Amino acid sequence: MSTLTVTEDLLRELAPQVLGALVRRYGHFDASEDAVQEALLAASMHWPRQGVPDNPRAWLITVGSRRLTDELRSESARRRREDATATRMPSDAHVAPAPDDARPMNVDDTLTLLFLCCHPALSPASQIALTLRAVGGLTTAEIARAFLVPETTMAQRISRAKQRIKASELPFELPPEPQRAERLRVVLHVLYLIFSEGYTTSSGPYLHRSELTSEAIRLARAVHRLLPDDGEVAGLLALMLLTDARRPARTEADGSLVPLAEQDRGRWDQDLIREGVALVTDALTRAPIGPYQLQAAIAAVHDEAATPDDTDWREILALYDMLERLQPNPMVTLNRAVAVAMVRGPRAGLVVLETLDDDVLAGHYRLEAVRAHLQEMAGDRDAALDSYRRAARRTTSLPEQRYLERRASRLAGS
Repeated sequence: MSTLTVTEDLLRELAPQVLGALVRRYGHFDASEDAVQEALLAASMHWPRQGVPDNPRAWLITVGSRRLTDELRSESARRRREDATATRMPSDAHVAPAPDDARPMNVDDTLTLLFLCCHPALSPASQIALTLRAVGGLTTAEIARAFLVPETTMAQRISRAKQRIKASELPFELPPEPQRAERLRVVLHVLYLIFSEGYTTSSGPYLHRSELTSEAIRLARAVHRLLPDDGEVAGLLALMLLTDARRPARTEADGSLVPLAEQDRGRWDQDLIREGVALVTDALTRAPIGPYQLQAAIAAVHDEAATPDDTDWREILALYDMLERLQPNPMVTLNRAVAVAMVRGPRAGLVVLETLDDDVLAGHYRLEAVRAHLQEMAGDRDAALDSYRRAARRTTSLPEQRYLERRASRLAGS
């Protein structure tokens, strides 16, 4: 691995820690984030030539602190800002820490920053964008490319999120204990959404965007290190690992989609599978059962099957039954319908799908795609052909559209 790559990886890991330290010390989320970016730029220029300092985090905090205090002092409203800031700073706050400062890191800074970026005052889209920017260290351009929107649009979204935090005067601290579980649920949901968008991109020419899945896994690992005893944190990380393990076999060389039953399981990442299985097994034995643990358990059953025929669909159905009782929602029911079909026959699965025809999934391409698959299993060729075509028209993902069109063409020619 090159020195440049090592430096980039280290900077990405340290960025949220440094931002958390500056926001905790000075406030001014927006200005602190700008100062961190300048510190990271300085490090990327100096470290490859001069070597990584003994305490890289303290080095970045020193540079960021100097940039931030210079910026605060140069503002036209300097006196007003300094008066307001002085009331919240410790007496030594204006003294930048020495480069060899060995004081232990506030281990809650990264988690606190995640809680702040996922504050309920922000919209889900803003939570995702701000998390990737502030905690993930992705540039605005990278986030815009990942979600297929213009960079100016994403910049405005992130800017509005920062202004909302500033206007709300949200303190940089972990939420009170009564609110913490609910806020953690939001944090995990945001990480899940980031991973899901990366694993199956909702629109555009690519099936997946590895920069998003990798970042979601990295952030989930960070939360798991901070909260090692939380079963749902472990469950989400396990779910991501077990799902991402299949990514090498999900596409052909030309980028076309390969369904689970047709994948070359020899290409699955066995290290990720072993790690994911160990995580979810441990969580299920010692923590209250939650939705992410159950989803991870389902993924583990799939991943541990040597062939599609070896899949224990009865166990999967039992897990979906538990998941639907614990967290009922249309997507769970949609996936459960497949398990029902595999255990009790395709027509039983189609009956389950009928319960979704008046739900929020009505007209969604995934509902039509699953319906087409079960109709094909049941031997109803004409109905399956119509459903595949409807699904293909409704998806905005080109790889999924092409896959569905191929299924329809194969049925039309049979």
